[in-house]
Amino acid sequence: MDSIDRKILYHLQQDADVSIAELAERVGLSQTPCWKRIQKLEQSGVIVKRVALVSPEALGLGLTVFVQVETSDHSGPWLAQFATQVSAMPEVMELYRMAGDVDYMLRVVVADMQAYDRFYKTLIETIPLKNVTSRFAMERIKSTTAYRVPEPAR
Repeated sequence: MDSIDRKILYHLQQDADVSIAELAERVGLSQTPCWKRIQKLEQSGVIVKRVALVSPEALGLGLTVFVQVETSDHSGPWLAQFATQVSAMPEVMELYRMAGDVDYMLRVVVADMQAYDRFYKTLIETIPLKNVTSRFAMERIKSTTAYRVPEPAR
């Protein structure tokens, strides 16, 4: 990946709906080479997909909860079942397996406390868990989907 690829990634992360003509101008290419580079970045898995970002509040989803999960079972079958079942829950926006005293971290987005209570009951009935701790976000101060595109190591 060269400096032009990095510029393309930067600009696409700011606005994936930018026209090829505008993007090509911003990165100093003509349209065809710019489009070919985007295709190559997609085919190589650097660009995973392009999406529309939606305001959760506009959809009535005003409560974000960070859920820490501890388990007593660390077997492969348990992990696979947990990952499959929790990933299928539409309220779960992100799911991470963690190192340290917490085994899993979830970012859950729901309408309100009642909706979270329904989610929580479903979660604890789905698969055996040792402990579940919920932390409620009071205010979103920063939220981004754009990664810093680092320069290559020298």
